[in-house]
Amino acid sequence: MKTTILSVKYLAAYLLLVNAGNATPSAADVKAVLSAADIEIEDDKLEKLISELEGKNVEELIAEGNEKLSSVPTGAPAGGAASTGAAAGEAAAEEEAAEEEKEESDEDMGFGLFD
Repeated sequence: MKTTILSVKYLAAYLLLVNAGNATPSAADVKAVLSAADIEIEDDKLEKLISELEGKNVEELIAEGNEKLSSVPTGAPAGGAASTGAAAGEAAAEEEAAEEEKEESDEDMGFGLFD
């Protein structure tokens, strides 16, 4: 399968149209969406996207992409991202609490300003 790099804005507009019920958006449809958002359009990139998606079912393409992405190693064990994020949050909270405690103990130094 040949991989090409297309601007995400064209694909996003195309998928927005598909999601809105237009199963096969044309270049004019995509241009209308992008023009409404005042986005500059490069006709060659848009035509390339339309030609590559012609005759293809977007839902099937997304399913194929999800299958491919599920086989990509991430370097983290299952559920690792969520647990790592939680652990980092707990560590930051503990560090902040320790820092506040140290500041409080330094503020008073055993005597008051007007003693």
